[in-house]
Amino acid sequence: MRALWEARPWAPTVLPCGRVFDVISMPALFGRRVLDELWASGPGCGPVASYRGRTLLLVQPGAAPRLRTLLAWEEWARDVPPLLCHGLGDAVTVPPVQRPADPSDAPGAGVGRWIVAPDTSEPWLPGAAVVLWACVRAARAAAHTTSAAHPESAARPRTPAARLRPLPGS
Repeated sequence: MRALWEARPWAPTVLPCGRVFDVISMPALFGRRVLDELWASGPGCGPVASYRGRTLLLVQPGAAPRLRTLLAWEEWARDVPPLLCHGLGDAVTVPPVQRPADPSDAPGAGVGRWIVAPDTSEPWLPGAAVVLWACVRAARAAAHTTSAAHPESAARPRTPAARLRPLPGS
C-alpha cells in the first residue's frame, strides 16, 4: 500500500480489511460524534476518513464482527444508527492521502478526506468494546440534545427494541 500511495497519492485507494485492520463505516455526523467521544475519553484512535458521506473508522482486526454482535445483543444500543462493519474478506475505498496540485488530473479525488491521517505504520486501533461505548455515548448525547431541543418528543414513550430469538427447532 505504501508503494501505491507513493506512486499515486492523489488517487482514492481500495484497502482490504481483516488482516491489519477492520473498518466501521457510520453516517458522517454520528461518526464525528463517535470520534469526539474516542478522543475525549481516552487515547483517541487510529486513522479515520470521511468518504462519500460516511465516516470510516479503522479498528482492530476482528472488531467488525464483534461490534456487529454486541450491537445486536445489547438493548441500549438501539439508538445507535446502522453501522457497516467491514472485516475479513471485505474491502473499502478510502480517500487519497494527498490533494492533487491540479484537481483536473484526479477526477473523483474531492469526494473525501482524512480526518485522522494514516501517518504512522503502527497506529493505535480501538477494539470493539471501545467503539461500542463511544457509539453508545454519542447516541445518548445526540438523544439528550434532541430531547432538550424538542421537549415534546421526550414525553413520547419509546417502543422496546426488537429482540433476536432463536427459531424453534434450532
